[in-house]
Amino acid sequence: MTSTRSVLAVVAALAMLSACDSDASRKSEPPPSTAPAPVPAATETVLAVAERDPDFTTLVAALQTAGLAETLNGGGPFTIFAPTNAAFEKIPTARRDALTRPEGQAELRRLLTYHVVPARLDAAGLVQRIQAADGSLALTTMQGGALTARMRADGAIELTDAAGSVSRLVEADMAASNGVIHAVDTVAAPG
Repeated sequence: MTSTRSVLAVVAALAMLSACDSDASRKSEPPPSTAPAPVPAATETVLAVAERDPDFTTLVAALQTAGLAETLNGGGPFTIFAPTNAAFEKIPTARRDALTRPEGQAELRRLLTYHVVPARLDAAGLVQRIQAADGSLALTTMQGGALTARMRADGAIELTDAAGSVSRLVEADMAASNGVIHAVDTVAAPG
């Protein structure tokens, strides 16, 4: 019984000391940090991220028609220069319709894989690589062609396709578990 009382007395004394230490340390603690909370790791694939974005409904439908959904749900890494719905609207209706027919699927797949680079390139990394390449960076696409990335004087990133058409990144760094998406304002042509 004495040993139980002794143990209880020691526990009570430790609890009181702990409470005193806690009060003293609270008085000397610095104010809470106003730094932003860390961004959680992306858990969705590039395709899932695109599916959630209302600006990519045409792209997602085209990816599914072309049979690329499974690929873009895979391990990656992928950087997708994703044409927005407005970018697809720039293509004449007859051409869009032809691409979605069964006989146009191979051409559609070629067009879409021209917008995918098999690497993870966030905007900061892309800018660094453009600067390291003296302002003009050739990116080899999944399709096998090249997109040339440059920075404009205003800091915007542009892509020049094989046909010489220019598209501009309008939104960058939509992170995914297997890559990153950058929205572009024009559909690139593989030549």
